[in-house]
Amino acid sequence: MIDLHTHILPGVDDGSQSMEMSLEMLHMAAQSGVDRIVATPHCNIPFEFDNYLSPEMEELWEELKLAKEEAGIPIELLHGMEIFATPELPELLEENRVWTLSGTRYFLTEFSFNENPDFVLDILEQCTELGYRPVIAHPERYFFIQDDPQLAYELCVAGYPLQLNKGSLLGRFGPAPRRCAELLMDHGLAACVASDAHRPWQRSTYMGEIRDFLNAEFGENYQKLLLEINPERILRGEELLGYEPISFLK
Repeated sequence: MIDLHTHILPGVDDGSQSMEMSLEMLHMAAQSGVDRIVATPHCNIPFEFDNYLSPEMEELWEELKLAKEEAGIPIELLHGMEIFATPELPELLEENRVWTLSGTRYFLTEFSFNENPDFVLDILEQCTELGYRPVIAHPERYFFIQDDPQLAYELCVAGYPLQLNKGSLLGRFGPAPRRCAELLMDHGLAACVASDAHRPWQRSTYMGEIRDFLNAEFGENYQKLLLEINPERILRGEELLGYEPISFLK
């Protein structure tokens, strides 16, 4: 499996708080069957986390990679960021001030939970016009998607991959995100599922449980598409695969 969304870079956001914690999270991921994992620290959140690309950020990532190798953890570590969408997002991409997903044109982005849908569509279109491919983090948690899931359909058919959180499908963010995540799955709108891990004991990197859940509830083909095939294609910068999306208006 490939986990595209984790907060395992130590000491930079509300995720891992130490190198030891990061190594524990990496070990847990490897034990659960993850062979590649992307560190995606929060970035560009106003008044909270900047985390723009810098020599210090690159050095910290290299330190984590070296510590992983010295600990003998059999997992490949890749870099990215969970970039909060503000009007400056296209400029940040063009100025190479943020990490895309493993250096591809795909990048992981998140929105305010009560964002204006018009802004969402506008900023994604601006990034696409520059040649980038936004991957939308945990859409099922946004109030504007919960209130109008047809917007998720519009995002999907416009070419914006939707990344669901494992915790949402497992009910760990409450009934509304779970219900929304299941709706997106049932309508063929999910492109991939990731952990969005923050701790070894809470929102963890252990992916075995979501693999088993997807197998049981949606079948092995859908599970492999979300946890293996599409994440692999994202890291290669390739077009994604999926089922025919179903509109909520039908």
